[in-house]
Amino acid sequence: MVQLLGEFDCKLDAKGRMMVPSGLKKQLPNVDQEGLVVNRGFEKHLVIYPRKVWEDIVAELSKLNQFEAKTREFIRFFTRGATELTLDSAGRVNLPKSLLEYAGIDSEVVLACQFNKIELWSKSAYDNFMDSEPEDFAKLAEEVMGNKRRVEDGE
Repeated sequence: MVQLLGEFDCKLDAKGRMMVPSGLKKQLPNVDQEGLVVNRGFEKHLVIYPRKVWEDIVAELSKLNQFEAKTREFIRFFTRGATELTLDSAGRVNLPKSLLEYAGIDSEVVLACQFNKIELWSKSAYDNFMDSEPEDFAKLAEEVMGNKRRVEDGE
């Protein structure tokens, strides 16, 4: 299982290309062969998945009952704009303009690793979001980690 760590400040060039930081690339040893998938995040940011992780997500989505309207709606919005990314010879990925516009990204970005995915934020949006830390982070930790929302292994 992929366990990505770190935050990386990056810049996009005029064509929407971003150099994958070497510290991140080391954590993705097969990225040149397997590639990545970028998608819209739940907030106004993008999410980059290693190809294998994306395939696992799609496998889970395919198990949902597509005869239910809410399921179809969720799948449409979740997969909207999903794009395969490949590294060029210089170690850059070309991010789709439509996704950059969705996330309000122009040139400065933050890559924030979370377990098996990488959130890609506009630097200003990320800084604003992280500046709004809950007043009582300990209480939030208790609510989230106090076994109230835990998925047991194998479920």
